[in-house]
Amino acid sequence: MSSQYVLETRNLVKEFKGFVAVNDVNLQIRQGDIHALIGPNGAGKTTVFNLLTKFLIPTRGQILYKGEDITALKSAAIARKGIVRSFQISAVFPHMTALENIRVALQTAEGSSFSFWKSGNSLHRLNERCMELLDSVGLAEFANTTTVELAYGRKRALELATTLAMEPQLLLLDEPTQGMGSEDVDRVVELVRKAAKGRTVLMVEHNLSVVSKLCDRITVLAQGAVLTEGDYQTVSDDPRVREVYMGSDGSGERGASAPEQENLEAAQ
Repeated sequence: MSSQYVLETRNLVKEFKGFVAVNDVNLQIRQGDIHALIGPNGAGKTTVFNLLTKFLIPTRGQILYKGEDITALKSAAIARKGIVRSFQISAVFPHMTALENIRVALQTAEGSSFSFWKSGNSLHRLNERCMELLDSVGLAEFANTTTVELAYGRKRALELATTLAMEPQLLLLDEPTQGMGSEDVDRVVELVRKAAKGRTVLMVEHNLSVVSKLCDRITVLAQGAVLTEGDYQTVSDDPRVREVYMGSDGSGERGASAPEQENLEAAQ
């Protein structure tokens, strides 16, 4: 493995009772890149993400992080190495304040997440860092707001802040703009760009306009396999990509959803 790759998969395969969901996938994620994993519905993107974060075990193949084979490691072990995933569905505590959510994440990073019986005063030393993280995602003024009261876009920003509290070296983002209006999407694009400074980011994202603005490199999956890879211009000019996004791929399988087709056209 070249030292420029922070994450690599070799011939990664995942089968479910004979169905091949991920088929011989080879990824090479370069240090410092924002790398997108895209493809039409059912392409295998989420399955690959679940393999990388050890929520699923590969049927065959290897996963390497900084040259180390991490295929057999558990999800907690890879998190300790600096691989942290932000989930598609907002993973914050709804009845805690924004600041309290960040503080829990900081406690987890320090290994003291079960020390809830301690006096609140003993946790105040974490508050300065909490406020720095909230400010970095534009939520400083909402520090004492209960999370359930935050607008959807702000909840996603809070989720990103809790993820950053874990000090990730490799940040995995699962549909960071899912379900957002255009104003929130633009805000999250800027947040991801800011969060990527000094880090490597791998993201699954349906919104191809977001991908075109953010990503250094893109891997396109189709039917569980890598279709093509390159920068946005290279990928968007590939007729095979248009084929899988704009309709039938010739095998009788349905292509991309209408929103995905519109995203591809809009991002051209």
